[in-house]
Amino acid sequence: MSMLPFARPTLGEDEYGAVREVLESGWVTSGPRVAQLEKDLASYVGGGVDVRLFTSATAALEAVLFAEGIGPGDEVILPAMSFVASANVVVNAGAKPVFVDVELESRNLNVHAVESALTEKTRVIMPVHFAGRPVDMAPIYALAQEKNLLVLEDAAQAIGTRYHGQQVGSSGNPVAFSFHPNKNMTTIEGGAIASADPALIKKLESVRFHGISRNDQGDMLVEDWGGKMNLPDVNAAIGIEQLKKLDGFNQKREALAGRYFQKLPNHPALVLPGETDGHSWHMYCVCLDFESLDKSRDDILNLFKSHNIMLGTHYPAMHLFGLYRKLGYGPGDFPVAERIGQQTFTLPLFPTMTSDDVDRVAQVFNDLLA
Repeated sequence: MSMLPFARPTLGEDEYGAVREVLESGWVTSGPRVAQLEKDLASYVGGGVDVRLFTSATAALEAVLFAEGIGPGDEVILPAMSFVASANVVVNAGAKPVFVDVELESRNLNVHAVESALTEKTRVIMPVHFAGRPVDMAPIYALAQEKNLLVLEDAAQAIGTRYHGQQVGSSGNPVAFSFHPNKNMTTIEGGAIASADPALIKKLESVRFHGISRNDQGDMLVEDWGGKMNLPDVNAAIGIEQLKKLDGFNQKREALAGRYFQKLPNHPALVLPGETDGHSWHMYCVCLDFESLDKSRDDILNLFKSHNIMLGTHYPAMHLFGLYRKLGYGPGDFPVAERIGQQTFTLPLFPTMTSDDVDRVAQVFNDLLA
């Protein structure tokens, strides 16, 4: 029996053919495919937004922070439970990441945690739609409007997620997506920003390519710093084909998640993710109190490996990394995020999985917890 990974991209002849066309065209860097994918993504997300592609969601977040003038002396509120890129971009901007705790089943922050963390230095709220589950954004939008704060949504794990029936990304404020190979659609590496602010979009075009802009005569201008964050056409060609299949991918993910809920045991040591409308199920993460079973995390990982099943551990609590301990954070600051970081396991979930694959994973849990 072959090893069942926790993630696998779904690529086929459509993507292979699209790449071949680009390679044979002689134009492989940013060009017509990038423009096409940006247009397609804007149409998919809706809400009248424009989309600009980047080499990664990390680069996209960094570009927004720079474009909005976020830097030393500013604070950005974000959850302590996310991939570390969410906080690293804040540090890179020279600002201070201000962590808040999350809810156990959703792993998302809520407005009450954000309100408690506000100071006169707060400039940005950065909610993270963890594993494809939408954050409850309405109260966060309201708070941001009241306090004149920027909302920058980290939707790296949430392409295709819906909130109140609308696509995450259609709100108008900047929203970042990732197209890494383990995401719901991929461009191999890549990311994007969706925004309804024309001035921000224009600035992002400059920031992602050396700070270059053009005047009405077509002369090259460099008025501000810019990096090298432009996505090549080769990547965009893959994304064009992937986007056509995204809703189907997400429907399959939802069905597989539903089967996990049916087959996994009801046991006090096992905490399943909360269900909600609009979830795109980028990951299916559980918490397992393995110490109550007189086992270690490695014991659990090795048990599943013995059954040819690979589990992930997404993620350690960010504030416990050495970089953030230097800012004064430490154990006990955010107990829910710490519990998740210590007990989390990411179960296999990708569109080419079968129901039998889910049953294999669930059976190991049932035997373990019997």
